[in-house]
Order: sequence, then structure tokens, then C-alpha cells
Amino acid sequence: MARYTGPSCRLCRRENMELFLKGDRCYTDKCAIKRRNYPPGQHGQGRSKTSAYGVQLREKQKVRRIYGLLEKQFRGYFAEADRMKGVTGENLLSLLERRLDNVVYRLGFASSRTESRQLVRHGHFTLNGRRVDIPSIQLKVGDVIALRDKSTKIAVINDALEAVVRRGIPQWLELDREGYKGSLKGLPVREDITTPIQEQLVVELYSK
Repeated sequence: MARYTGPSCRLCRRENMELFLKGDRCYTDKCAIKRRNYPPGQHGQGRSKTSAYGVQLREKQKVRRIYGLLEKQFRGYFAEADRMKGVTGENLLSLLERRLDNVVYRLGFASSRTESRQLVRHGHFTLNGRRVDIPSIQLKVGDVIALRDKSTKIAVINDALEAVVRRGIPQWLELDREGYKGSLKGLPVREDITTPIQEQLVVELYSK
């Protein structure tokens, strides 16, 4: 499956905000935004005017990069959200939040979405008792995600679980730390997504 393999900190600097793509490093003084708070490249510190289209494009790129998706994948999620009943922007965020790799990250089994995607791809988790290795699986209310017994000793997972207090766990998820498992107790609503995203700008961009 295709994915971005370039420097993560460059993406944060381009979007002028912390996207938390490198886990614990993003909370330290080594964070690229704290050290060089301007876009990358030789013209990064120059003045620039941004059009209305540019603002919409930057917002779409930001959301896409937060969830680690390429353009074709992201456009597919938007098309699905547009077909659903309700507000398209909120539907889009709900679909992105219910990806398996994102839920693994939100539950605290990984320090970043990139790390959670790798853990899922390597088959460390089960979904409702069955081994899964597809990060894009859409979860439903009542689904149970559990760490396989042989994976409970992995240091990076246990370190991430120790640090989950700093991020907190969304209300629509439930974590059993002792049992190394979590579940969806409800669908994510807009108020549950605290990441600074203006989804209406994405809708406006794709509606042109």
C-alpha cells in the first residue's frame, strides 16, 4: 500500500503547526516547529499572499497529512462522506477517525499514526478475535481491538500506553490497559475531535 516516506518534520513546518507525526519527539524541544517555525525551502521565510483557494488547499493537505493518506485515498473518503446522510465535513472526519490505524493510535497503543499503521501491518492486533493487518478497516460500534498475546511484551507499545495519559482517550473509545484491548462504545462526533481542523474548507475545495 502506498504511503508517504519523506521527512515528517517538513510536513509540520509546511502546515505551520504540530501534526504530531513523530510521537514523543513532538512534545520535546527537538520538535521542528519549535526550532524553525517557518515553511521549508529557500523561500520559506519570504512573504507570501494566500488566496482563498490556497487556504482551502492548505487545510485539505493538513488533514490528509494528519491521517497519513495520499490524495487518491483521501478523495475516496470524501466521496463516501458526500454520499452519506448528514454534514459532509463531519462525515469525513468520522470516517477518518474510525480507521483501524487511527483507533489504535487514539487508544494509546502507539505514539503516532505512522507507528500504529506499522504495528497493524505487522499483524500485532486482532479485531473481534480475528487477526487483522489492514490499517484502513472501518470500525463499527461494539468492535473490540486487542493486542495479540505474543505482542504484549513489545517495549514501544508499553511505552506508548504509559504516555497515553498526556494525550487522553476520546469519549467514544474505551481502553482496558490491563487486558491490552479497547472498544468503540459510540461513533465519534465533531466535539470529540480536538485537532484544529476546519473541515468546511475541505468541502468547499472539493465542491468546486
